[in-house]
Amino acid sequence: MLLQTQSLTLHFLPPLIPFKPIAKPQFIPCKQIPFRKLALKCSVSTVSCPTTHVGISNDKPFPAEASRTIMELSSIGTLSMLTSEGCPLGVGVRFAVDDEGTPVLCFSDSCKELSVDKESSLHVQLNQCGLRTPQCTIQGVLGKPKDRMISKQLHSMWKRRFGEDVNEELIYVVTVERVLQMEDFAEDGIWVSSSDYRNASPDPLRHFAEKIVNEINLNNMEDVYRFCNIYVDLDFQVLEAKMIWVDRLGFDVRISCPQKGLFDVRIPFPTEVTDEKGAKSSFNCMSQQAWEVEKNYQSPNFKKVKHLKQIPYRGL
Repeated sequence: MLLQTQSLTLHFLPPLIPFKPIAKPQFIPCKQIPFRKLALKCSVSTVSCPTTHVGISNDKPFPAEASRTIMELSSIGTLSMLTSEGCPLGVGVRFAVDDEGTPVLCFSDSCKELSVDKESSLHVQLNQCGLRTPQCTIQGVLGKPKDRMISKQLHSMWKRRFGEDVNEELIYVVTVERVLQMEDFAEDGIWVSSSDYRNASPDPLRHFAEKIVNEINLNNMEDVYRFCNIYVDLDFQVLEAKMIWVDRLGFDVRISCPQKGLFDVRIPFPTEVTDEKGAKSSFNCMSQQAWEVEKNYQSPNFKKVKHLKQIPYRGL
C-alpha cells in the first residue's frame, strides 16, 4: 500500500506505557529546505508506521530496473567498438534513451572511424553522492534506425533532451542484446537479458532521489544515525553514517566503525513508495518511530536488518 500525506502533524498509535506523549522535533526543521514544506502527518490505508516490517527480502530494485535507472539519469557514456582496421576504440558520447531503454546517439560528419552494424558496447556510470558508482554496460550492435519514421521520432527525442536540431542522418542506435549491471567499482556484475531490460521500468524516485539524500545528509544526520541504531542489528557503535541513495523500496546508508571497518546497509521502507511526497512521508514516519523506540516510548515491533555489506575503505 502507498503512504498518503494528509495534514500537518504526525499521527501514530498510542505509546505502550501510560504517560503524556512527548513530541519529537520535526524531521526537517529548517524552513529553507524543501522538506519543511511537507505535510508531516502520515497515514496508511492498512499498514501504520509503528508496524514497520524492516528486513523484508525484496527490499531493493532488480538489476534490470537499476540499469534502466542508470540509463535514464545519465547522458554521457563510453562507446567501444572496432574501427574499420579492426582496432579497438573507445570514445566518449552523449546519448538519450527511448521508452524501452534503447540508447540513441548522434555523431558528427567527421566521425569516419566508426564501423556501423558491428558489435559494440556502451558503458555508463552514475555517481551517487560521491560514495558509490553503479554502472551498466550495454552490449549490442551500433546501427541506423530501421526506417525514416523512427529516425524522425528519435530526432525529436534528441532535440527535447539536448535542445539541438541535428541532422537525422547522424542519428544511430545501439540495439540491446544484453546488459552487465554492477553496483560499484571492483564488484561482481550481473548479466541482464535484453527482454528483462526492455520490460523493466526506471525507478519512480530517480529525478529527485539525489535532492532528498542531500537534504537529509545536510539537515538530519541525527536521524540517519538513529535509523542505523534502531533499524539495523549492529554489534558495534557507528562512528560515521551517511545516506547514499533512495529508491521506491528503501535507502542505502554507509556506516563506519574504527574497529570493524566500512559497511553499506540497506534499510527498506515500510511500504513501496512511488513519488517524492510518499518517500518523505515514509522518512518522517520511520524517524518518529525510531525516536519513540530510542526513548522507550514503545517497544521495537519490527525485524531488524541483519545484512551488512563490508566494502574497501573509500571514505564517507
